[in-house]
Amino acid sequence: MATILAENDSASHSHLDPHPEAVVVRFAGDSGDGMQLTGGQFTLSTALAGNDLATFPDFPAEIRAPQGTLFGVSAFQINFGSTSIETAGDAPDVLVAMNPAALKTNVEALKPGGLIIADSGEFTKRNLEKAKYEANPLEDGSLAKWDLLAFDISALTLISPR
Repeated sequence: MATILAENDSASHSHLDPHPEAVVVRFAGDSGDGMQLTGGQFTLSTALAGNDLATFPDFPAEIRAPQGTLFGVSAFQINFGSTSIETAGDAPDVLVAMNPAALKTNVEALKPGGLIIADSGEFTKRNLEKAKYEANPLEDGSLAKWDLLAFDISALTLISPR
């Protein structure tokens, strides 16, 4: 089930351009969780759709940090749009956070009014503790300056047609 939390009852902030020429998306999760693969597939789809783009893969310094820790977060950022794109972008418009550590290490880079897509299934007590959260940020209102779409991404299964 999807949960949308916002500053007010509206699901979107009025100061955001409803038809931007470019959008910056950052995928973030544990190193080894497929953030580079996800970003690469998103990049391929974006290119096939005819968009211009620039990407920036971000690997942690640790070879394989303990799962769910702040220093083990891997990210992939893509800036894509209908106009000429010169850089991977500065502040993301969208942050896809696959766990609390990914949210904590990347959320402050997100533009005010941007969108957070969070895997709520990974926001367990143990993962929140490893990311040094005292309360669940998906529930405590601390993300109010951004739009939030939280659902259990890891529990989703693909159903193939017969």
